[in-house]
Amino acid sequence: MSTQLFGIHAVQAALDYSPQKIQRALFDEQRQDARLKEVIDSLKALGISLEKTDRKKLDKLADGKNHQGIVISVELPAMRSEEQLKSDVEALTTTPFYLILDQVQDPHNLGACLRTADAVGVQGIIVTKDNAASITPTVCKVASGAAETVPVYQVTNLARVLRWLKEQNIWILGTAGDASQTLYEMKLDMPLAIVMGAEGTGMRHLTRQHCDFLVKIPMAGQVESLNVSVAAGVLLYEVFRQKAS
Repeated sequence: MSTQLFGIHAVQAALDYSPQKIQRALFDEQRQDARLKEVIDSLKALGISLEKTDRKKLDKLADGKNHQGIVISVELPAMRSEEQLKSDVEALTTTPFYLILDQVQDPHNLGACLRTADAVGVQGIIVTKDNAASITPTVCKVASGAAETVPVYQVTNLARVLRWLKEQNIWILGTAGDASQTLYEMKLDMPLAIVMGAEGTGMRHLTRQHCDFLVKIPMAGQVESLNVSVAAGVLLYEVFRQKAS
């Protein structure tokens, strides 16, 4: 399955991380832009099919969004299986660090989580097969290249996977507003999988039961909770900070 990516930043990310998956490119032949010319030269050097067109056609392909004079067709990254997850975990030579999304449905949240996961060195994101976002064009656009660098594992039975991860000596850290301790009170530089619950409802009861620890993010203002991708970013960067220090 292929999708359209547009905009110089997104196209450059595809060139950096997955040039072999770019199938063709369309660009505005009337546009005079040094950055666009650099991207086109890079595509040309790779032997990728280039097609000159006009702004009107690019506007249509990009649904009226800012394409900056270029649209490319790319093959979507593949979702990985539970069997691949087990194989990859067993092959690790560094401390395990995973993010688990329990029925997170918004593709923008999955894309944002992928981008942060790439930044902090997460080895993979585990998502549920049902009632959850999978890799889509929107996810790839928001992830800005991270959908190519961070594996996404789709599993049918999250509770079973959590039990297996614990058998591999990976601690399961859940997030809950009613937890007794904050993430800043915990030592987090250990083999770890962080679980984020769904938008609005949080973790399911069975998922929560499989967590070794529950933590909350301290809140000083009037809002009761953070967006799931923002909350994931706070937790992931605290782990990153503790590992770095």
